[in-house]
Amino acid sequence: MKNTALTEKHIALGAKMVPFAGYSMPVQYEGVTIEHETVRNGVGVFDVSHMGEFILKGENALKLIQKFSSNDASKMHDGKAQYSCMPNGKGGIVDDLIIYRINENEYFLVVNASNIEKDWNWISAQNNLGVEMTNVSDDYCLLAIQGPLAAEAMQSLTSVDLSNMNYYTFEHNKFAGIDNVMISATGYTGSGGFEIYVRNEDANELWEKVFLAGKSYGIKPIGLAARDTLRLEMGFCLYGNDITDETSPLEAGLGWITKFTKDFVDCEFLKNQKETGVTKKLVAFEMIDRGIPRKDYEIHDEEGNQIGIVTSGTMSPSMKKGIGLGYVNLPHNQLNSNIFISVRNKNLKALVVKAPFYKK
Repeated sequence: MKNTALTEKHIALGAKMVPFAGYSMPVQYEGVTIEHETVRNGVGVFDVSHMGEFILKGENALKLIQKFSSNDASKMHDGKAQYSCMPNGKGGIVDDLIIYRINENEYFLVVNASNIEKDWNWISAQNNLGVEMTNVSDDYCLLAIQGPLAAEAMQSLTSVDLSNMNYYTFEHNKFAGIDNVMISATGYTGSGGFEIYVRNEDANELWEKVFLAGKSYGIKPIGLAARDTLRLEMGFCLYGNDITDETSPLEAGLGWITKFTKDFVDCEFLKNQKETGVTKKLVAFEMIDRGIPRKDYEIHDEEGNQIGIVTSGTMSPSMKKGIGLGYVNLPHNQLNSNIFISVRNKNLKALVVKAPFYKK
């Protein structure tokens, strides 16, 4: 089991530690609901240093990215980040990722912790273009400082105007007295904030200064359990649940990051799928009957026929009701359709809704 540079901090703070993607990670400190509400209403800090980071360099770096990713990275400028996914050549998804453009010949990729080796091998297999690839996953600490008070709470640590950073932009600058920190206006919570990348040797200094700066704002450490409830309230996909090697971007509602303005792995397959139409779709649903949907629960129609499967589900701390994502056969994906979630052998009524569940 790997540790992050901050594992000892989490243990000292009384975090419940669990194995996650090969790392010992804090799942919660005070409790999921308290931590969730801290991020929705104030500011909280996640250690997400288990995420993977790759650097691609060279005159063909963009060409390689265009080949393996579904989104159009040619639309990016220096200091811009882009959400994308990597089709797997068989109609499924290798992983979703964020691509950062440092300059025209250098890109920084952030991938899911559980897929680091798989993604590295996949991109390497596409790289017949002489692009220099470096896996820096073990070198970086990543703090996600999230919540509506994040910019105000962190402003004393940097000369960058945090409040005016556009969503999905980033810059390298001094932060918390540390040089060349990557400050990214991104996150997985839907409540605003930043993701801060530093070298491991600077991680403890960063943690201390972030909590000192945020003290008067009620800043708290947040575990992975609340990260999951926060992302689910926004309807954000989680790899391994809502998107996998068996699901296409179009089935998952990721047509907006699937651009046919270029050629890429699975381009023709996906173009054809778009024209002929998919047979199943990822939907968001809210429970009408009392009950909590969970991953792999069956979804039924009114007659009791199975029409799909739950991929993510929880009791929403913000809305105080069960919510979930799941794949259903068409036409059961229509908004306001009634579907039934099989919870402990009972079919409980739910309603297909438009994500996000949480409206600010």
